[in-house]
Amino acid sequence: MFGRRGLNDDEPRLRPNLPEIRPSQPEAPPPPVATAAPPPKPAAEEMRQSSNVIPVAAAAAARPAPQRSSNVNEAAPRIYPLILQRIDTEVAAKLQRDELSRQLSEMVSEIVVEQRIQLNQSEQRQLVIVLLDDMLGLGPLEPLLADEGITDIMVNGAKHVYVERRGKLELTGVAFRDNAHVMSIATRIVTQVGRRIDESTPLVDARLQDGSRVNIITPPLALDGPTISIRKFSKKGITLDVMSRTKNISTAMATVLKIAARSRLNILISGGTGSGKTTLLNAMSQMIDPGERIVTIEDAAELQLQQPHVVRLETRPANLEGKGEITIRDLVKNALRMRPDRIILGEIRGAEAMDMLQAMNTGHDGSLSTVHANRPREALTRLENMVGMAGVNLPSRAIRQQIAAAVNLIVQISRMRDGIRRVVSITEIVGMEGDVITTQDLFTYQYEGQLNDGSLKGSFVSSGLRPHFMTRAEYFGLDRALLDAVG
Repeated sequence: MFGRRGLNDDEPRLRPNLPEIRPSQPEAPPPPVATAAPPPKPAAEEMRQSSNVIPVAAAAAARPAPQRSSNVNEAAPRIYPLILQRIDTEVAAKLQRDELSRQLSEMVSEIVVEQRIQLNQSEQRQLVIVLLDDMLGLGPLEPLLADEGITDIMVNGAKHVYVERRGKLELTGVAFRDNAHVMSIATRIVTQVGRRIDESTPLVDARLQDGSRVNIITPPLALDGPTISIRKFSKKGITLDVMSRTKNISTAMATVLKIAARSRLNILISGGTGSGKTTLLNAMSQMIDPGERIVTIEDAAELQLQQPHVVRLETRPANLEGKGEITIRDLVKNALRMRPDRIILGEIRGAEAMDMLQAMNTGHDGSLSTVHANRPREALTRLENMVGMAGVNLPSRAIRQQIAAAVNLIVQISRMRDGIRRVVSITEIVGMEGDVITTQDLFTYQYEGQLNDGSLKGSFVSSGLRPHFMTRAEYFGLDRALLDAVG
């Protein structure tokens, strides 16, 4: 167990029956957990890895973020340094959360009396949770990470923390002690994935243990203090059927997307920031045959594929000398030598578009990716522009021919003004007419008005057109189901 430091023998001893916190009494053996227990995982990892079992000491942190007492907010900065003076941090780091919680509770009770701090039992329990989160987890962010209703967390300096709930932003009562506290949490996040954040590298992409995406930018680039943006992912598996039940997509559209994934079409998911592209990509990937070898390529690994044969690749930034950078384009080239059945690219944002199109056109059908664009036609234009970033001098017609031959389907998703994310169109690429890529909409979302509760009223409408990939669906025995879906 951890010992105390800096206490004199004449100081108050309120709990003489607890020899484990008195190193001056060698005859008292330490509790078994202090020596036998393996080093604990951070509390954030414990809670995000298991949605069914939550340690007793962490139960309060797993509930939706409660409003902390003002007394706790005032007492925490005073008590925290006193706690650090009295513990052996190396030994404390090896304790399980339950045992550390018990011993911190005893120590907090003593400090409260010594310092004449007015805290009741409930507030002391809250304070212990705050201390545990700071020592083992991500500090004030822990209750927000445990709240399933929150999809995004945005830290704007020490005193302003916003969250997105049901598609709407709201200011929380959560605050850090100061900017140094925010930097400490940011450093803890990035070091878990082997990256760094400092003045020489003031911006970084990272991820949490559960795959949640994190972006951090610090001074001097962020003028108001360190800024942390976390995109959370639900612990509940989101499938196309779930999206259909929650009206993000119609049943017929879900069926068409299932058939498209089963038929090994090359699919591009298009949408704006926070529109749900990655969530939809995860849902569609569940239709991939478990016997296929899948290679995923991302800047920060966030895809959650359930298939057994998945190889996950992640980019690497340059080191302090500016060497050793591995880009998405490098990983795409390498993936082609790994005998993949499918390549899933987290997002196309640069010159890797050229290599991805080459892969799609050379036998790696069934590939999936996302791109930032507001409409399907704009997605094609952006794809063409990104191919040009590769430095290959090709005429526009040749690039468009490659795009038309490689991409079969564009799924457009949007976060609408009522906060609900909807698939607003499923567009099929038919071919070329002259120098223009021709497309046809299989489904669109038609806006019809607004309901009294502020949500939008609309319907998913089928165009009734025969899909161009009907022949491919027939090859997989899915043509009849496709005809039924498109009406």
